[in-house]
Amino acid sequence: MGTETIKRVLLIAYHFPPVAGSSGVLRTLKFARYLPEFGWRPSVLTVHPRAYERLSDSQLAQVSRDVPVVRAFALDAARHMALAGRYPRCFALPDRWVSWLLGAVPAGLKMVREQRPLVLWSTYPMPTAHLVGLFLHRLTGLPWIADCRDSMLDDTYPADPLKRRIHAWIERRVVHSAKRIVFTTPGTLRMYAERYPEVPKDRWVLIANGYDEEDFCEQLNATVVPDGFSGKQTLLHSGLIDPVDRDPRPFLTALSRLKQSGGIKPQELRVVFRASGLDDELRSWIHALEIDDVVETAPPLPYHEALAEMREATALLLLQGACCNHQIPAKLYEYLRVGRPIVGLTDAEGDSAALLRELAADTILPLDDETVIMATLPDVLMKLQAGCLPIAADEAVALHSRRSRTAELALLLDQVILEVGS
Repeated sequence: MGTETIKRVLLIAYHFPPVAGSSGVLRTLKFARYLPEFGWRPSVLTVHPRAYERLSDSQLAQVSRDVPVVRAFALDAARHMALAGRYPRCFALPDRWVSWLLGAVPAGLKMVREQRPLVLWSTYPMPTAHLVGLFLHRLTGLPWIADCRDSMLDDTYPADPLKRRIHAWIERRVVHSAKRIVFTTPGTLRMYAERYPEVPKDRWVLIANGYDEEDFCEQLNATVVPDGFSGKQTLLHSGLIDPVDRDPRPFLTALSRLKQSGGIKPQELRVVFRASGLDDELRSWIHALEIDDVVETAPPLPYHEALAEMREATALLLLQGACCNHQIPAKLYEYLRVGRPIVGLTDAEGDSAALLRELAADTILPLDDETVIMATLPDVLMKLQAGCLPIAADEAVALHSRRSRTAELALLLDQVILEVGS
């Protein structure tokens, strides 16, 4: 193949190995890994590792040597620019890593000159990534795809008025400048189409998250035997929680009431919150409700060990509030591929519940209603013990692989360069 026929794309992403503790890294990492299979050569513009709060080498091996990666200057305002714990507000707008703009734009221009990409692609959830994409688009004239994933604005986010105005300013420029705007769920796409009716409908694109089959082939050989999994029904929540979007307190209260009434027995049930990101608060709630003998917190595990632990659980817990009905956690696709029953503590009208129903894995309880949880959970546990809770069929789950998602992105990239060339 002649060099004139090589199709290159520049991927702009804050989250990229060796960052630790974020499932968001997987989207860019897997696109970079699989795009060559579909005729596209990616390069990655990301931040210097000093910008990350936590580092891990566990995913670096998945970054191909054939993929150029440029790690531009970037600082975390809270860690690198603070004096006595305080720093100027302008250093953290729209996010704490806005200094990345200073390093990324010149680095990106150099990459464009040397590598001649045909398309720019930037990905949320760091707004600065879209600012980098916007600047490079305007300076080079290259078509730009903005991978928004989730909403930059909703009813309660951002809560700070100034940050909200800045997010709104960035969002408007994204939707009016990018050639395509990509979302991971139907609900978010509909939200934006209604918010910006003047934008042509063909500019909105859905490319959902997914799971990577190769990760699961590796985890089948992982030698992890989680303590205490035998002899009890184990419900596992793997990943972050918070008091707003994924509030576990109604569920914990229901467990407490069921324990008091004899509806559940500590010797028969174990609930694990792995890598919650909120362990101190979670432990205080557990202790106050006197369910320390039923519920426990656990520290993060390396990625493949975490997948192996999911496989060993009796069932997997999904927590998602109604305020996030337009989102689907990336963790849900991993849950589906593991092949264990899923108990969805979520709103029945949300996109996560819709996906569970689509795959016939729809054990759904309302996250925010402890009375309904208390009334329903004993029956769920009985069905679980009897092996009667539904599990998604393998052939249906296979449609949600990262390789399939990358094929969708490659098709979109092809469409964009055809439009530009016509």
